[in-house]
Amino acid sequence: QFFEVELPSGRKITPPSGRSWGLVERTFNELRKDNRIWFGANGDNVPRVKRFMSEVEGQTVPTYWGHEEVGSNEAASEELLGIFDTPKIFDTPKPTKLLKRLLEIGTSPEKGHIVLDFFAGSASTAHAVLAKNSEDGGNRRFIMIQMPEPVSDKSEAKKYGFKSISEISKTRIRAAGRQILEADHHSNWNRDVGFRVLKVDTSNMKDVYYRPDQLSQGDLLSSVDNVKPDRTPEDLLFQVLVDWGVDLTLPIRRETIQGKTIFFVDENALVACFDTGVTEELVKDLAKAEPLRVVFRDNGFESDAVKINVEQIFRQLSPTTEVRAI
Repeated sequence: QFFEVELPSGRKITPPSGRSWGLVERTFNELRKDNRIWFGANGDNVPRVKRFMSEVEGQTVPTYWGHEEVGSNEAASEELLGIFDTPKIFDTPKPTKLLKRLLEIGTSPEKGHIVLDFFAGSASTAHAVLAKNSEDGGNRRFIMIQMPEPVSDKSEAKKYGFKSISEISKTRIRAAGRQILEADHHSNWNRDVGFRVLKVDTSNMKDVYYRPDQLSQGDLLSSVDNVKPDRTPEDLLFQVLVDWGVDLTLPIRRETIQGKTIFFVDENALVACFDTGVTEELVKDLAKAEPLRVVFRDNGFESDAVKINVEQIFRQLSPTTEVRAI
């Protein structure tokens, strides 16, 4: 553990006589490459290992944080200026330095912690999560919640074409992701700056409030399709993901098979087809893929015979697949 270290200032040093470094040279070089070695503000001090607060068990957090350490409202406005070309796009942004400090205290880089912000606003929290991941190679995720609150007609945001605060949130996350990708980052960072936008809505299913004596045979036949007419296949897919407890952030691939649109969620974690006219041949093709789960539209089959045979086909070709119709 005795080797020469060249400081950022250019000066070369070795441990004092009879002493050694606390790390072997290979480990020291790895930490230095990951920006985990501190050489002082001027780059000319004896090297020390950086330790994130999340790595230190039982550390008491100071009760006072100065703006030099965690930023200020002015600094937060400057961050917005770098994204929107105006610092007044949002009235009360939070500095990402403050939020990154909170992430250091409350999260760990490698545990996949989920950070939830019920009032996303300008999405400073999402920006901080992406930035912190890029700095320490973390895999934190975020959930931002924002009501589609309209911006004021006299606001700077309105002048820039934003109709709601949620539009500001989404634009901030996209722009922050692009900036972070272009900057220096931790060698182990997965470069994931993507996110998925979901909206709260009513059920995809029709509301039926009829007593049996109010329905004729024709009414029963017309109610075979219980999906609201304005709903898309994507609407149905995400309902299924929620009902089945499947992670909403998993990758989704769309493919056309025998003229029908098929969704593959995380490859074979879930396969879905919400088109009509599904044939027995298509069912067999999907069964051969041996998905973990498969779902069809209840009235989507070519005939009653196909609908009846679906479970039997999967029982023969993919017995572990969970089959469902909506």
